[in-house]
Amino acid sequence: MHKASLKPTPDQTFELIGEGDYNFARILAVSRELQATGKVREACETRFQAFQRLAALLPDDEEIILEWNHRNSRSALELIHASAIDHFLVDDFEMSAALLELLLEIDPEDHLESSELLAFDYLATDEEELFDEVINDVSDKSASRELLLLWAGFRRDGQLPKGELKRFKTHFAAYFAEFTADEHPADAHYLHDIESAAPSLGAQARELWLRTENLWRRWPEFIEALRTAE
Repeated sequence: MHKASLKPTPDQTFELIGEGDYNFARILAVSRELQATGKVREACETRFQAFQRLAALLPDDEEIILEWNHRNSRSALELIHASAIDHFLVDDFEMSAALLELLLEIDPEDHLESSELLAFDYLATDEEELFDEVINDVSDKSASRELLLLWAGFRRDGQLPKGELKRFKTHFAAYFAEFTADEHPADAHYLHDIESAAPSLGAQARELWLRTENLWRRWPEFIEALRTAE
């Protein structure tokens, strides 16, 4: 029999105690193994089914914050985040956003930095007001925030906002170079770099491109605007 319970802690959070279908630490490990062996569809289905079980477990009339420092609870949060990425990568931006909205309800400290992906989802679905709310939760030191502001301005006005463009070019030069390059190979050199203890800025820039590449296939005019910007 598969059992699960939410155990309150003195910190006003909850530990998700579970076995079988609710042993989210085991399920997370299984999904990663499936992915590593090329069984991507099965990995995605495993993560989404775990999310569905977790969502059904949460009460509608009570605020539940899962305890980040509890292994099974953290794994549940990581499964939701990974499933949101799965949906984002197949252009199901609405479902991705729904998962992330739930994730932020049960992890309001945003340990997984879900606000960044949610901002991309909101722009992709033309949810401008929601984007304006969530962008404040994305670090102003990150290249992602500058990229988001550039894309938001371009979608609204048909042109790149000059202030954000200047900042992107100067403060995040490696990212500007990557996003205006003709090719973005995920080759052995890149993989060695990004998996190292201290990835270069160039590798980090390429990682951001690869994480958002599906957006630029759908909206190539934004990238073209970056390439021709003065």
